[in-house]
Amino acid sequence: MISHIKNLILMLCSLLLISSFAQAHQLSTSYLTLQQDGKNFTGNWQVQLTDMARLLAADGVSLDQNADQQLSWREISDHEETISSALLAQLKFSQESALCSLAQTGGFKLDSHANLPYLWLPVRVGCPHSGQVSLQYQGTFFELSQSHKLIANIMLSDATLNRILDVRQPTLLLSTGSASSLETAQEYLYQGIIHILIGTDHILFLLALLLTCVLYRDQGRWKGIHSPKSIFINTTWIITAFTLAHSITLTATALDLLPGNRWVELMIAISVLFAAMNNIFPLVTRLGWITFGFGLLHGMGFASVLGDLGLPARHTILAIVSFNLGVEVGQLAILLIALPGLIWLRHTWSYQRWIMPVSSAFIAMMAIRWSLERL
Repeated sequence: MISHIKNLILMLCSLLLISSFAQAHQLSTSYLTLQQDGKNFTGNWQVQLTDMARLLAADGVSLDQNADQQLSWREISDHEETISSALLAQLKFSQESALCSLAQTGGFKLDSHANLPYLWLPVRVGCPHSGQVSLQYQGTFFELSQSHKLIANIMLSDATLNRILDVRQPTLLLSTGSASSLETAQEYLYQGIIHILIGTDHILFLLALLLTCVLYRDQGRWKGIHSPKSIFINTTWIITAFTLAHSITLTATALDLLPGNRWVELMIAISVLFAAMNNIFPLVTRLGWITFGFGLLHGMGFASVLGDLGLPARHTILAIVSFNLGVEVGQLAILLIALPGLIWLRHTWSYQRWIMPVSSAFIAMMAIRWSLERL
């Protein structure tokens, strides 16, 4: 018995150490906002500080002068010329065979997206004549992260372009032609899938719920449910409640029918913590309504990401629906991967006494860390 307790403590300590390196929503994303003025464009480019540091490190430049694993404003300011040169080299504007000029027009500022610090760089694009301009996002950021994306919001003289540049499509034509319905649906469906698959907090919330979908409480202990049919009914009810709830708030928030709230990310972390701790110290065994309530919060979190991506003026509803469907597809993929293994393990002593509670403890520690970061 004592040896089991020691092993449990060692495992929990190891998981805590692992969790210190994990982040939720650790998206590699930059934001380019430009407004057309004749044949020129002015605006700003915002790049995540960690991405900027990695870009400079790839060129052999270390910004962290005191090696404290954090970037101070002094360290950024001391390397302003080097940073500006490295960043601007990642964007290439051209017009037919001629290159457009790209220059920094003011000092650096700091901004934030999803509680992550960003460098705000004012820029100006000067082209030789009026006409169609091509933007090419260079490949260095994609080499550092295959999931990296550039969110481009371009305000032309008679239209607004909202586009996502990634490793699949690193080029954008700055013209008044808008994306077709099919292109919009495909793009936002893809982004919805990607978001749920890299949204660690959403994944762990689902896993915390699924861990006990194959179990029931009997005399203070978890035991495996004998009927696979009952498991599928329980799982369907929980997943349906989560899906319905986050679909409601995602749509309402994206359409500005429901105001955003800066505490949503904190509440999402708390929802993950509750779901995980409820597996270890069960307070609620019927999770349908609890899942629905927490799903409303997760939907607002999805909507904040959708807001950062931008919504096309002509296909706003289509973009929201496609993104939501993408989230469901990603959610279904997680379910199809996790549930068969849980069904297979549900009657084993190791799952009931070790795998489920230790996994839940790991999820809880991750949620505690996110909660502290989001305060």
